[in-house]
Amino acid sequence: MKRLSWYRLWQPVIGPRYFYRRGVAVATRTDILKVTDLSHEVDLGSDTLRILHKVNLTIEKGESVAIVGRSGSGKTTLLGLLAGLDTPSHGRVELDGQPISEFSEDERASLRAQRVGFVFQSFQLLPALTALENVMLPLELSGQSDAESQARELLQRVGLGERLQHTPRQLSGGEQQRVAIARAFAAHPKILFADEPTGNLDNNTGQAVSDLLMALNQEQGTTLVMVTHDEHLAARCERQLSIEAGEVSETRGVAAQGVAV
Repeated sequence: MKRLSWYRLWQPVIGPRYFYRRGVAVATRTDILKVTDLSHEVDLGSDTLRILHKVNLTIEKGESVAIVGRSGSGKTTLLGLLAGLDTPSHGRVELDGQPISEFSEDERASLRAQRVGFVFQSFQLLPALTALENVMLPLELSGQSDAESQARELLQRVGLGERLQHTPRQLSGGEQQRVAIARAFAAHPKILFADEPTGNLDNNTGQAVSDLLMALNQEQGTTLVMVTHDEHLAARCERQLSIEAGEVSETRGVAAQGVAV
């Protein structure tokens, strides 16, 4: 996967909010992601490693989806292809109606800037900036005049109202991840991709971060697609996409069945 600068990955443009659940301005869902005959291979010189093979799937706006499977099964590869961080060997990926698998890297970066948020296992906070400044940064890059007030509100929402002026090294792992989540939601993205968002956290902190992700998914109607080894978190999603031998199968999560977890 090509490495991208943090600026190009995080540069946002504010988009509209969508609300779908709990009786709040419920709207009809439509697809935000469509994957057709997606395959991905790695050239090893004398051989070819097949990672994904003819994957077909759709993900609806406002949906929560977990990508699960054994280590090395291709979970993060699939996430990167869905998010436009890489291009497939074969097949087509459409994000919000745009054929990103056919876009140049610059075109994909522009689309991500407008419609996509990211949360990583390693937090990806800028160490020299405070929590407030980390969340303000994407808002300022998009020209928001009220970046500070928006960032303060988001950090209050994730329970860090008293930690605004702390740098990442002064925060616990769970607090750093909450800052990262606040930053990801700052631009009100249409879709949020999360790669092992609880992977570096203890059980209690991981549960709190899971609660926050699911709450923001419901409150803002942001589509949530995450890679996780956390079975409890995966079960809270409406669907689970399981990868084995390069192929994807689907199961319905408890959220789709109306079961609280």
